[in-house]
Amino acid sequence: MASWAGIEAPSREPPARPTGQRPARRVLLGAFGDPGHAFPMIALGRALAGRGHDVTLQTWERWRDAVESEGMSFVAAPEYHVFPQGPEPLDFYEAVVHATRDTLPLVRELQPEVVVADILTLAPALCAELCDVPYATLIPHVHPHPPHGAPIYSIGARLPRTPLGRAFWRRASRPVAHGLERGRCELNAVRARLDLPPLPHVHNGTSRDLALVATFPELEYPRAPSPERRNEHVVGPLLWEPPTDPVELPPGDEPLVLVAPSTSQDPEHRLLQAALHGLADVPVRVIATYNRRLPSRPLPVPDNARVVEWLSYASTMPHCDAVVCHAGHGTLVRALSCGCAVVACPVAGDMNENAARVDWAGAGVRLPRRYIEPRPLRLAVEHAVRDPAIRRRARALAAWATEQDPAQTAAGLVEGLAATSERARVAVS
Repeated sequence: MASWAGIEAPSREPPARPTGQRPARRVLLGAFGDPGHAFPMIALGRALAGRGHDVTLQTWERWRDAVESEGMSFVAAPEYHVFPQGPEPLDFYEAVVHATRDTLPLVRELQPEVVVADILTLAPALCAELCDVPYATLIPHVHPHPPHGAPIYSIGARLPRTPLGRAFWRRASRPVAHGLERGRCELNAVRARLDLPPLPHVHNGTSRDLALVATFPELEYPRAPSPERRNEHVVGPLLWEPPTDPVELPPGDEPLVLVAPSTSQDPEHRLLQAALHGLADVPVRVIATYNRRLPSRPLPVPDNARVVEWLSYASTMPHCDAVVCHAGHGTLVRALSCGCAVVACPVAGDMNENAARVDWAGAGVRLPRRYIEPRPLRLAVEHAVRDPAIRRRARALAAWATEQDPAQTAAGLVEGLAATSERARVAVS
């Protein structure tokens, strides 16, 4: 196996064999319903179903048609209010207890041979333990637990290059360590309520048997190999999107730039406004979307641009030279998988981390939030389009994704976990 950053990156899984040459497994998948979590799980489920397995995916009701169209069975996941916006919001861990008890009858009835749970969806994993079923964790973005001496996750700081910098971050991370220990105790309290034994390690919601990290190895900071991470695998991006009709691209031969804002952030369309203003006189073509969220004021659409309500990234990005986005992980890795340079303009949450990683990997340009204005954005796009090193790096990542086929790689690892568990049960009996 090839490796990167101390985490195993499996070599390419061979093409799917006929079902008769591989035992068909009953597989249960569970995913949080946000697109950034549901879509990678749908991609994994589609690969498993295509390899002849009986796959059931439990996620939010809104994805029922999509799941069933990909050859899987659908089960609606419990949807609890865990933030103070519903009539009776639950504490996160209280919601985990409720969701586990609600999901347990499904697991007992389905009797899966392996379970894969999204990193935010603990109930299927806990049910798997209660039913003595092997389970894996799907991490649908860069690994959220950085190596020792790296910056605190999500603040967007770059990896330090000196011993002094690493020492600074080790010291700054001490409060994070206290928070992780508190999380371990709280999840162990949940486990006790479910009659499961406590676990001695932090990050105790992630499987030690198999963790699938669905991002590019080049976006993972180097980390020293360790026994507790021997079953973590960077498989590459797991890409899926709802079917959407292709859109007409702006005519011409100039480089094509896609402006792809977040669907949940930037309600005033600051990024879209800045891009349309800043790129109006640049020798590029612009295709932009407002993602079905009407702007509060008219958009300045220049002659070299076309603005649409919605578009398919899968059909549009292969034609693009650069993608301007807020650096949500799904958009970012889709762009890199298509060989596009990225101009990452983070505004919240892990977008800062993703922007720092793509800049560190040399496949894009990071533009901090305070600089999301027409002139800085124009300069960032010009740099991304014209810098041959950035373009080469983006194309290299696209070639890696094509060669590795991340969904097939991940499916093969899930099969391996089921087979290993089966052999262990046979040996014991």
